[in-house]
Amino acid sequence: MNRGAAVLIGCIALSVLIFWWLTIPVTSQTQAASSQAFVEGDPIKGERIFWAGGCGSCHAKDNAQGDEKLKLGGGHRLETPFGVFLVPNISPDQETGIGTWTAAQFFNAVVHGVTPSGKHYYPAFPYTSYNKMPKNDVMDLWAFMKTLPEVSQSNEPHELALPFQWRRPLGIWKRLFVTSDWAFSVDPSNEVLVQGRYLVEALGHCGECHTPRNILGGTKTEALMAGGPSPEGRGRIPNITPHQTGIGSWSASDITYYLESGFTPDFDSVGGSMVSVQENMTKLSAEDREAIAAYLKAIPAIASE
Repeated sequence: MNRGAAVLIGCIALSVLIFWWLTIPVTSQTQAASSQAFVEGDPIKGERIFWAGGCGSCHAKDNAQGDEKLKLGGGHRLETPFGVFLVPNISPDQETGIGTWTAAQFFNAVVHGVTPSGKHYYPAFPYTSYNKMPKNDVMDLWAFMKTLPEVSQSNEPHELALPFQWRRPLGIWKRLFVTSDWAFSVDPSNEVLVQGRYLVEALGHCGECHTPRNILGGTKTEALMAGGPSPEGRGRIPNITPHQTGIGSWSASDITYYLESGFTPDFDSVGGSMVSVQENMTKLSAEDREAIAAYLKAIPAIASE
């Protein structure tokens, strides 16, 4: 073997090793800061996390109402520019759901976007926002999830184009686009704004839909909450910043009433995928809805694209 061929082979091998290292799924077991034991959660507190996080909006049957929203058998089709994602069964069923998962596996899925088998989840699952959740809230949610009805329904494979069927490169995508930092700063002594930020940016993952995305599917941080094309490819998601092209004319009480009733200040009603989100908001306390409204009025006003 000549010197040039040896150098080429060495470069290829080094590139493969670097790629493999950059794409290793990170979990709580590989982070010293998260090595403390997983404690038992409180299902009563977990119910609030469940509704604020919108779990039933994706994992229950389409147009589910009432207690049907607690049956998380999956099956919803999320149509995106990258293909169709089939939402999985996350009910406590031991055969087809997550009934055999441990608390650590649930935490790694929600916060790190890693499957129990050690693979990356696609960011159609909003761990990109849930990663801001503290461990006790995740454990409270896990405690509540275990009380829900078991649904026997097998998961269907995603319908993705060939380049996107390989999950390993998502490790680099995470490095590029996933952060646990807050998007906007607030006065830490202002409990209402702190709570509103948590509900909007983390649990409610509002930015996942209300922020435009780049060609790689990462959110455009300079246009956070400023609306854009629907991630599912149909229509547009509105701007929810206090800009005149957004909800700048809405008062905080207008936002609170909208979240409670589904009616806008112009007497229009909520529509599309926001219907389920608004229904979830009615399960929260008035204080939570007021905190969301206060935070949305406090964030920077950004013009729609």
